[in-house]
Formats: sequence, C-alpha cells, structure tokens
Amino acid sequence: MMKDKSIDMQMVVDSLRKKGKLFKKMQEVAPKELGIRNKIKIYIATDTYGYFWAIFAVSQKSRILMKDVYKFEEIYAKLTLYCEHNFKHKIIFIDAPLCSKAQKAFKEALWKIQ
Repeated sequence: MMKDKSIDMQMVVDSLRKKGKLFKKMQEVAPKELGIRNKIKIYIATDTYGYFWAIFAVSQKSRILMKDVYKFEEIYAKLTLYCEHNFKHKIIFIDAPLCSKAQKAFKEALWKIQ
C-alpha cells in the first residue's frame, strides 16, 4: 500500500513539538468551508498559553510564487472571518520549491515558514 506523501496533522504536530510548541486543541478546517477550492490543509490550534494559531500545509509539485502568497493571505483573511478572531501566529508548511521573492513576502506578512 502506497502512503500519501502530503503533509498531515500528525506531521505538523510532531514538527512543532520538536520546536517546543504544544497545543491543547487542534482541528482541521476543510477548504470547502471557507469557499475555496485549493488543495491545502488548514488547521486552527490553541497552544498551552491560550494563543490561537493558523496553520496551513501545502504540498505541490510546482514552485510557490508571489501570486500564491496573495492567495494564502486571502485564505487567511477568510479563515479569520470564519473563526471570528485573529490569530497570534501564522505558520505555513510548504512541501514545494519556494521562490525567493515569495519567501520574502511571506516573512513580511509575518508568516513562519516550515
């Protein structure tokens, strides 16, 4: 049986746990609930300090470009409206090549890239 290579919740949790981040609660939000059709995993989490985290996981073969940064910012805006609160942390797991301009734009928009 071949295992799906996409980023799942367990990988996200394990990766953040290695960095000392622990969560009390974590749930997946289906992209359809936000009215988007992108292949993306979206998680909302609450850490042990009570801060809210928006966690995106993207797995694709093509390079992540500037237009994708705008797309993720749009999805983030929809997520804040959907959850009716802002998030203290925005983190994105990217399993794809990342354009240097896009990387800079993510950092300027206060995203943490994993």
